[in-house]
Amino acid sequence: MQLFDFEYALSAIPAIAKGVPLSLAIAVVGFVIGSILGLVLALCRIYKILFFYQVATLYISFFRGIPVLVQIFLAYYGIPLVLRYFNQKYGLNIDISNISAIYFMYLVYSLYCAAYLSEIFRSAILSIDKGQLEASYSIGLSTLQALYLIILPQGLLVALPNILNFFILLIKETSLVFAASVPEIMGVATLEADRSSKFLEVYIIAALFYWGISSILEKVFGILEKKIARYKKIVGAK
Repeated sequence: MQLFDFEYALSAIPAIAKGVPLSLAIAVVGFVIGSILGLVLALCRIYKILFFYQVATLYISFFRGIPVLVQIFLAYYGIPLVLRYFNQKYGLNIDISNISAIYFMYLVYSLYCAAYLSEIFRSAILSIDKGQLEASYSIGLSTLQALYLIILPQGLLVALPNILNFFILLIKETSLVFAASVPEIMGVATLEADRSSKFLEVYIIAALFYWGISSILEKVFGILEKKIARYKKIVGAK
């Protein structure tokens, strides 16, 4: 009995690599949409905008309190049921069978990212000295102008390390979408393992892919953080 088949492991690399673009796409789409929604949620909580403050608080509590895998199942099985219900009740003609599961995953990860990024943004914005907002008013800027020109740029610089770390975590969390039959890295690896029964080899290769992507991102983000740190020193010196 052979413990590890190196030849097969090498031959499985091209097949598993096909799932990389989809893993990255889910992470990027979820991160971009989640960043926009998360910033809106953070501002609603910071400025306690009546009804939206309660909605934002409930939203963040809900999505941070439920495992991502459960959210995936709720979307994957729940959305088609809801659409089927509307088809029957209102005579709609939505073709559920042609909706790819990947769109449900984009939705899930966007909502998931929004909940976590909103807290990162909120803490970063609150860390900015309130005196800067008052100084903005003194030169005639409105609250929106002060946020856009002064507060948000500084807040994003403060939040950047946490944002970058969250994105690396997000890449790894995309591995859960294999449960919805989406052919990303883990989805392809699972199919390959079921086909060949070489589970150890396949999952080690999948693990190396995640490790490689995370390591590259850590290096790139590390360089970016150093450049920003130099920029902060230059601005501080002025």
